[in-house]
Amino acid sequence: MVANEFLNIVGTLNEAKKIVVIGHIMPDGDDISSVLSLSLGLKKLGKEILSSIDWKIPGYFHEIDEVKHIRNYDEIDVYGFNPDVIVVVDASSPDRVGRFSEVLKDFKVIVIDHHATNTYFGDINWVDPTFGATAQMVLRINKELQVEYDERLALVNLMGIETDTGFFKYSNADERVFNDAAYLISLGARPDVIARMILENKRLEQFKLLSRMIDNLKLECDGKIAYSFLSKEDYEEFNCTDEDSGGFVSEIRAIKGVEIAIFFYEYVKGEVHISFRSKEWFDVSKIAFSLGGGGHPRAAGVTINGNIEDIIKEVIKLTKATFSAQR
Repeated sequence: MVANEFLNIVGTLNEAKKIVVIGHIMPDGDDISSVLSLSLGLKKLGKEILSSIDWKIPGYFHEIDEVKHIRNYDEIDVYGFNPDVIVVVDASSPDRVGRFSEVLKDFKVIVIDHHATNTYFGDINWVDPTFGATAQMVLRINKELQVEYDERLALVNLMGIETDTGFFKYSNADERVFNDAAYLISLGARPDVIARMILENKRLEQFKLLSRMIDNLKLECDGKIAYSFLSKEDYEEFNCTDEDSGGFVSEIRAIKGVEIAIFFYEYVKGEVHISFRSKEWFDVSKIAFSLGGGGHPRAAGVTINGNIEDIIKEVIKLTKATFSAQR
């Protein structure tokens, strides 16, 4: 079935002349990489491409010049462009593509994703959770389409693999991940460039924000569950944005003995984003999915509107109950 879906997508893209490629809201490195890698590959084949994400792309990603080709929803006219197909990458459900969710019903849609919580909302769906990153799936599509890789495309493609495996330290960094990374590095991609851009590019204000997050840290279930939060007021106090707290949940997970890490952040008042991480065995995607979100067994998320204190109480109560039942 997967082979048929893959070949169906390759055939559809090969025949299409005009294609829109979109990613998900609150984009991460894999999402941005997948949008760009597929878009750049298809452009090399002479296709007319629009690339878009209905969200502001974090500033540090703009150090990769190709990111400028990704437009916001307001900057493109899908209906005027009238694509032969829309390709959605790295998004598990229609709500994850923002305002594009209303557009999808009017066009043929391809979904390429590696989230186990995917709802198969496209006309053609290639969903395979065995991949560490959607960027790996895009690599296979480009290779099947005989896209000629240069150093820039290799770098952009590697970014998704590198970031979604936690720079090769997560459990999804399997042999296939390292083989794909080695292939792209052999074409000129430099993993050190990506690592510096994302890991060593922080403002002093971010460290102050991190200190506040640590001050708010709490432990439950004998230290197996750790969580913290940042309110709208915290971001304002340190002149920070939500992108300044990217990676904070990983700092919580890094605490010795912690299995589940949860980070609540409210950059917009009343809009609480929740990031879940687990270290070895707990499937956080099930909790995220039950709350209306999704993700992976070791990394998931959801957005809930309401009072941040009430949301924290309810989510921690649910997490503790689920964790205790599965111990």
